[in-house]
Amino acid sequence: MQAFTDARTPDTTDEVWLTEHAPVYTLGLAARPEHILRANTIPVLKVDRGGQITYHGPGQLVVYLLIDLKRLRLGVRQLVEAIESAVIKLVDSYG
Repeated sequence: MQAFTDARTPDTTDEVWLTEHAPVYTLGLAARPEHILRANTIPVLKVDRGGQITYHGPGQLVVYLLIDLKRLRLGVRQLVEAIESAVIKLVDSYG
């Protein structure tokens, strides 16, 4: 993902990645390593994002939006609201 971001140009097409990770804890900028459970059996990675500790593993679908917000003239809040609205509409369509 970092390589994709580093290689972007103003013309790079945005992408959506769907993945399922092997077991891993990611530590955001506010993470406290002593809060990790089973640190000896599951890899721990420091990442450049806000927040604390997140577990990713089998059975969880993770969606990464690799979007040029400046090109779309969107702020983070607008993006989050658009995602929320889309998910609500999708779930509502299932009744």
